[in-house]
Amino acid sequence: MNNIRIIISLALFVLIGCANKEDGSDSKIALMKKTNPPPIELVDNPETDSYGHAIKQEISKMKELYDVAVIQDKEETLVVYKVKHLHRFKMKEIEKKMDAFLENKYPGENFILSSDYKIFLETIRLKEKLKKGSISKKDAETKFKEIVKLQKEKT
Repeated sequence: MNNIRIIISLALFVLIGCANKEDGSDSKIALMKKTNPPPIELVDNPETDSYGHAIKQEISKMKELYDVAVIQDKEETLVVYKVKHLHRFKMKEIEKKMDAFLENKYPGENFILSSDYKIFLETIRLKEKLKKGSISKKDAETKFKEIVKLQKEKT
C-alpha cells in the first residue's frame, strides 16, 4: 500500500513539474494552447503605431476564435487565427465575416486572413526571433514575405 502511494506521489510530482515548466517558447505550445501573442509591426510609421493592437483586440472579440496573431507590414497585414473546435465546421463563414468586418473598419488596407496552423506557428516563431533579437528587421520583413507567400500557395 505504501509503495502505491509513493508511486502515485512521484507520478503527480513529475506531471506537475512538467506542466509548470516555462521556457518562454510559445512555439512549443502554440498548436495546443492559447498563446495570445502581441502584434508584430514591421512598420516604422508613427501614425500606424498600435494599429496592429487595435485589429487584434477587435478580432479577438469574435466568439468563434480562441487565439489571434497579427503581423503588419508596409503593404499588407496578416491576421492569423485559431478557431474553436466546435466552430470549425463554419470556417468559410467565419472568414467571410472577419473579412467583411476588416474591410468595413479599415478600407483600403490589404488583409490576408489565415486559419492554418502552420502559418500561425511560423508567425509565433517570427515573434520569438524578434523578441530575442536573433533576427534583424530586414530579415523579419523577408520572413514575413515568405509566410505570406506560403499562405497564398495554400489558397
